[in-house]
Amino acid sequence: MDGKILIVEDEFIIASDLRIILEGAGYEIAGIAPSVAKALEIINLKRPVWVFLDIYLSGTLTGIDLAKHLVEMNIPFVYVSANSNQSILEAAKATKPYGFLVKPFREKDVLVTFDIAKYRYEHDIESKILSEIKLQDEVVKILADTGTKEDKGVKIVSAILSQIPFDFFYVSWTDPKTKVQGGQGFVKNLDKEIKPIGNASLLEKAGKDKSELEPIKKFSTPSSKTKIFVEHDFAGLCRTHSFDQFLGRTFDLKSALIKTFPGNGSSEINFSFYSHSKTGFNQNQTILLDRLSLLLIQLLDNIPTYQQFVEKQSDQPLDRVSLVLKPSVADSIADKKPDGLSLGLIGESQCFKLIKEQLATIAPFDISVLILGESGTGKERLAQAIHKLSSRALKPIIKVNCAAIPATLIESELFGHERGAFTGAIDRRIGKFEQAIGGTIFLDEIGELTMDLQVKLLCVLQEKEIVRLGGNQVIKTDVRVIAATNQNLEKAIAEGRFRLDLYYRLNVFPITMPPLRDRKEDIPALSRYFVANLSKKMDRRAKDISEDALKALVAYDWPGNIRELENIIERSLVFNRGDIIEQIEAPQNQNTEKQTQQLSGRIKTIRELEKEHIISTLHYCNGKVSGVGGAAELLDMPANTLFARIKKLGILKDFE
Repeated sequence: MDGKILIVEDEFIIASDLRIILEGAGYEIAGIAPSVAKALEIINLKRPVWVFLDIYLSGTLTGIDLAKHLVEMNIPFVYVSANSNQSILEAAKATKPYGFLVKPFREKDVLVTFDIAKYRYEHDIESKILSEIKLQDEVVKILADTGTKEDKGVKIVSAILSQIPFDFFYVSWTDPKTKVQGGQGFVKNLDKEIKPIGNASLLEKAGKDKSELEPIKKFSTPSSKTKIFVEHDFAGLCRTHSFDQFLGRTFDLKSALIKTFPGNGSSEINFSFYSHSKTGFNQNQTILLDRLSLLLIQLLDNIPTYQQFVEKQSDQPLDRVSLVLKPSVADSIADKKPDGLSLGLIGESQCFKLIKEQLATIAPFDISVLILGESGTGKERLAQAIHKLSSRALKPIIKVNCAAIPATLIESELFGHERGAFTGAIDRRIGKFEQAIGGTIFLDEIGELTMDLQVKLLCVLQEKEIVRLGGNQVIKTDVRVIAATNQNLEKAIAEGRFRLDLYYRLNVFPITMPPLRDRKEDIPALSRYFVANLSKKMDRRAKDISEDALKALVAYDWPGNIRELENIIERSLVFNRGDIIEQIEAPQNQNTEKQTQQLSGRIKTIRELEKEHIISTLHYCNGKVSGVGGAAELLDMPANTLFARIKKLGILKDFE
């Protein structure tokens, strides 16, 4: 397997066990270091790509001290320790490890922990940004060095290899009007070195003459957006385009990543990455390649044959800015992203601005998102916004409330079933994962899943395939997963109610929605938004809300968060007759109870607050749960969900 692993451990037996386990799994070990000084020496010599790191080491420096250096060098690491001291664990956590292996460990513990750590690292946004900055810095140094253009071109392609692994890379240029064309290939040899290969060498390697290669029928993307071809798509590409077929056969290539730039006049420049693997590229790499446009243009400057092509085409100098920024009509439409208002993300408080920044960062990346926060904070709205801003926006977002579906039915709901799979299965049912193929699935209240369903969900996320209940057909799933919960999943893991491996699969990029009481400056904007939208929906006259009414709303603490605010605005519109809502009867804050809670020094749990809020709503509705004016309507949740919460929270009274 690619990359070397450094083991930093001062206990010989443990270090030896780790070496045996990792080498047995096919990994290459860079060395074993008992101290920070020795570890840094090995790192400088062998540049490992991963480090297994004990916290307590020989010498005065600890593993946490070394971890700070590893973060600066952008080398991911996994802690290996038996220490459970809370302060040590907090210090270790601050260094942002990708995993934590507890001594004593079994072989399975090591490999599963490392697998999860690699997955988290590969999908870590901050790490990707640092890697891209490092790549740009490396290219700047290459361009500043002395040497021929050919040498610089090879070095730039080698640098790109660190971000986009490939086995063959080809740059081509064509002008349909003048029929002038050319290209330059770069092949990775067995020593993982990049070697240039021109068209003449390509023909010689394939045992062909020039007449057999022309005309080059090379695929080019219809816009400057990157296109990916894996598995059957690549086979179709080769059937249609003779040059891609020629390269595929000559170098045993089975997948491609292709990006096209419009050049001067009618010419096109095409960058094609190829891999021996059928699944050599993924959606994240297409996004990355779109961001590396300027670097690709810098590469063109160091391909002499391309410069000759430019000189033949025009006496005008090459306009590199237009190569990077000249969008097609299709791109212009695609780039018109919805704003916060159209997404329903209202507010400019500092904490909510951070949420919107996180949203803009994560949306383009095709990775899992875990949305945390109290009930009613807008977790579903955020999930919808992520979907709308992603490349999957034209496909569906399928929502599943894991708390609202009985445990006996949720497997069928998620994965579907065949006719006759169980009593009552009179027809085939397409599950939510299958409905979401190409789009997004939103798993709300993920913490309510039973342990056996968590195992099955984990398998689906790992294998990216499902089998309907009662069936045997394996169905590939191309689905982005967004999960949400109001529970403390780390506490649930400690209590044995939630699987650690599933948590790490979902928690690739966590976003915590702030409660409304922490963003009270957003209440006026939210209130006016609800007035405008609900008035239209309910056919009411009101267009605004008075300052006195807003003051009353701001003074309240909103245990039910934004959902409670929306319900109160809706209730006020029912009774309002004018153009402005003059007064709103916001619930009274329970100051006495809050003071008692503060004096006792105990903060109530979310579960306790949720229980109290449901009870107060039931009292307000005189015990009515479903139907018009019932608690379910005011709490904006299905009646079945509310009945389930009443039972789970131990609210014993029989409500109608």
